[in-house]
Amino acid sequence: MSIVADFTRVHRKLAPIKGRRIEAPAFKTPVARRPSASKLDWFMGYRRENDRVGVRNHVLLLPLDDLSNAACEAVANNIKGTLAIPHAYGRLQFGEDLEVHFRTLIGTGSNPNVAAVIVIGIEEGWTKRVVDGIAVTGKPVVGFGIETHGDISTIARASYVAKEYVQWASELTREKCPISDLWVSTKCGESDTTTGLSSCPTVGNMYDKLIPRGIHGVFGETSEITGGEHLCQARAANKEVGKRWYKMWKAYQDEVIEAHKTDDLSDSQPTKGNIAGGLTTIEEKALGNLEKIGRECKFIEILEPAETPSRGPGLYYMDTSSAAAECVTLMAAGGFVVHTFPTGQGNVIGNPILPVIKISGNPKTVRTMPEHIDLDVSGVLKRTLTIPQAGDELISMIVRTANGRLTAAEALGHREFSMTKLYRSA
Repeated sequence: MSIVADFTRVHRKLAPIKGRRIEAPAFKTPVARRPSASKLDWFMGYRRENDRVGVRNHVLLLPLDDLSNAACEAVANNIKGTLAIPHAYGRLQFGEDLEVHFRTLIGTGSNPNVAAVIVIGIEEGWTKRVVDGIAVTGKPVVGFGIETHGDISTIARASYVAKEYVQWASELTREKCPISDLWVSTKCGESDTTTGLSSCPTVGNMYDKLIPRGIHGVFGETSEITGGEHLCQARAANKEVGKRWYKMWKAYQDEVIEAHKTDDLSDSQPTKGNIAGGLTTIEEKALGNLEKIGRECKFIEILEPAETPSRGPGLYYMDTSSAAAECVTLMAAGGFVVHTFPTGQGNVIGNPILPVIKISGNPKTVRTMPEHIDLDVSGVLKRTLTIPQAGDELISMIVRTANGRLTAAEALGHREFSMTKLYRSA
């Protein structure tokens, strides 16, 4: 039988159902089993060579500069299971701007959620600096320079190594780790009146419960503290830390905001989304933002952008932008392995290596953007859920995420990675 005749026979056989709607089999998403109270004391993580614990197991292709993005993406296309994170900078930066660049790249590769790293740069000098910085952790890392080799040769050489790294990483196994091994960061986005009343206090309650149990925590967003700076300074662990925090905040106000603004915070704070959600001043936004550190926590140290904490467990403040992708990128580079993200109007941000947990107490956002929300705390506004209960729900979600549950942002493919640039390049 010819192909045409065979097609005709099949078509006639199917003709009786032409025009009828074929219904998909009924399927109801099973309700996830929440960890019992006893299981919230530990999680299953990847213990790395330097004893830090990760909750993901990425093999990273890290471009030193914008010129090396294409090579990294080509290797990722060749070797499945690798992750390339292109970015826009790395050429002719200098001074503190260059230091932040290196700190971000080295910190990203050093993050415990990363099993192994391949660094590709246009030249070998700066590439080696990033490789050497990551190598301190003890994890597998290698670098390739494109100059004198070209893209094709570099991609081929890096692909061979990437294949070996992926197979090696695929055999690493999770082990039982105490909750104190978790490093949890936080930043809010697209805030509205509901964030200060529900989702941000939920994060604060989580910190009040987990900081005493030995976790590392961090918050930041320097411009969004404006109007509440006296309250933030008062939450420092001692007067010396408080004075250094205020000096850092004041320098940002004087040297950046006041020096370059066209209007209050250059028309960017509050954002248009914040205003639509009912926040009319930066002071209102600051008060909601500070709800993320709870009632009992005091921050013990101030971190530079992308700096890794070195004083042991506790809550830290990182000097960051309030832009979601930049802030989360810096906190991931600081070594944090799970991120909590309260949102009111609905922010879709994710990160390549750091799982971002979205928490919302806005009933409209939960209804209209459900695919982006990991934890619905709108019951707080409906008075069917208390803040302490919401905090417990968030702790359960953090443990589930640490154990391997994909966040909404991960499932949807959000991998926003944005380097912080302090000033123009040479």
